Amino acid sequence: MELVEEVLKGSVRALAKLITLVENEQPGAIEAMEGIYPHTGNSYIIGITGPPGAGKSTLTDRITKELRRQDQTVGIIAIDPTSPFTGGALLGDRVRMQGVSNDEEVFIRSMATRGSLGGLSRATSDTVKILDAYGKDYIIIETVGVGQDEVDIVRTADVSILVVMPGGGDDIQAIKAGIMEIGDIFVVNKADRDGADRLVTEIKMMLELGSTSRDWVPPIIKTVATEDQGVDTLIEKISEHRGFLNESGKLDLRRKERTRTEITKMVEHEIFRYLDALIAKYSDIFDKRLEDVVSKKGNPYLLGKEAVELIAKKILKNV
Repeated sequence: MELVEEVLKGSVRALAKLITLVENEQPGAIEAMEGIYPHTGNSYIIGITGPPGAGKSTLTDRITKELRRQDQTVGIIAIDPTSPFTGGALLGDRVRMQGVSNDEEVFIRSMATRGSLGGLSRATSDTVKILDAYGKDYIIIETVGVGQDEVDIVRTADVSILVVMPGGGDDIQAIKAGIMEIGDIFVVNKADRDGADRLVTEIKMMLELGSTSRDWVPPIIKTVATEDQGVDTLIEKISEHRGFLNESGKLDLRRKERTRTEITKMVEHEIFRYLDALIAKYSDIFDKRLEDVVSKKGNPYLLGKEAVELIAKKILKNV
């Protein structure tokens, strides 16, 4: 709780320590988040997603620069993939954010996915809350950039920006259903390349063919992030979308649904932890039954059913 107090007072060192505490699920992490939560709800969260190589990190750097010119403070969470073999991660996105890394009003945190799917780290939502309580006006989340299933960002951000680029092979592959449906704003980055106008047309066509009706028609912005081209227009569209959400009442609805999702994931996480502990406790029995399954004397479906029944009995006994 001392860390929480220091964070609320504006200590950047305490901020980094608290994020590490939560990310590693160290003792006191839940109590710390309980102390942080009442001070959240003021930051505006920008999600940036898209395929690898689209220029998400460079665009994040330029958006941050523009927001700083408007005297807004910014927190950046850059998600990097974790190796399934070593468990390590490069955490190299900040290399492309050199333009803002030395700004005292910009806090950059690189995080590994640690096996989480959907493009985000499991600790992302808690880190957002910590940066929010710290007092950042804007929080930018740059997802890992893994492909079409990277849709968790829509459940975390207030505005989701989908970044694509021309000349990346099959352009349609990058904007298929799923990831296509989460975009509030579409950015065709590296628009100085051949095929940029064609990609803009293809996105427009896919939006028009979408089966869902939209109160907000996602704008399509062409940018060349390395040259700061189009970034000011993108900031204007982010502001317009924020105004739309506030006027329509959808911002509160989005944040309510986000809270629902977070609680559901917390429950799932605790159930998995309980399951792991239970399997460890009865490892001898489980291993014996596992051998039966492997030798075809039993089957995995029955073992799974029995495990669920055992867990249910244990939970009901403690209620």
